Amino acid sequence: MERDLDLEGFDPDSIVTPALAFRIRAAQTYNEKPIHTHRKGQLILALHGGITSEVTNSMWMVPPQYAVWVPGKMPHSNRVTADARLCFLFIEPEAVAMPQECCTLKISPLVRELILRLSNVPHEHLECAPIQRLVQVLFDELPNQPVEQLQLPISSHPKIRAMADSMAKNLKEKKTLAQWADDMAMSERNLARLVGKETGLSFLRWRQQMQLIVALRYLISGMTVQNVAESLGYDSTTAFITMFKKALGTTPGRYLSTLDGDDFTD
Repeated sequence: MERDLDLEGFDPDSIVTPALAFRIRAAQTYNEKPIHTHRKGQLILALHGGITSEVTNSMWMVPPQYAVWVPGKMPHSNRVTADARLCFLFIEPEAVAMPQECCTLKISPLVRELILRLSNVPHEHLECAPIQRLVQVLFDELPNQPVEQLQLPISSHPKIRAMADSMAKNLKEKKTLAQWADDMAMSERNLARLVGKETGLSFLRWRQQMQLIVALRYLISGMTVQNVAESLGYDSTTAFITMFKKALGTTPGRYLSTLDGDDFTD
């Protein structure tokens, strides 16, 4: 059953406290919240399943044990996988030194437990001394969480956006840069420059990053490594595993094994 405090009229910006947290369980179907903003900074921690957040010209994939940080006043939209379990942490502006840009953070077990503990505290008790001490420890640890490169730059340029939309709809499609250039009525060199200018990545690196984000979503949803490789158009499971290991430093199986362990309770 879906429990989303936003849908019940809860406004985290209306509570002036350094930090507050709450948890939700998404419905059995995919759930998407349209573009919106918060005065507070927002940390979205995935406990089970995953969440994709889109901000201006970028998409961020958040697997379990990771979190996406969205600074205050930044327009964003969220899309979660079926039956996802999430924890939202809202932080007052200037309360703690956090990145100025949206990013994905690898969350340590200590920080995860601190956030979960805070999510169990009724809002009217957030100002009591023990909770304030807990928040201070959380604020001491949060700036030390490492940033992970799990974002896909998505330019607003119509040609780059068209390429991204086409690749997302046809994951097995393996058009070369030359073929895309022909479709766009451009030279290969000019298209390569355009992709680099708009995304900051080479064409091959950009396409691989999209495949990695989609692969993580599929793996988290329970799809086998073999089926993911087939869905992405890889000639073999080994070729997919090689790409995955090169990007994240470990195999899909070992990566997923580090994401187990979910203490979400109703």
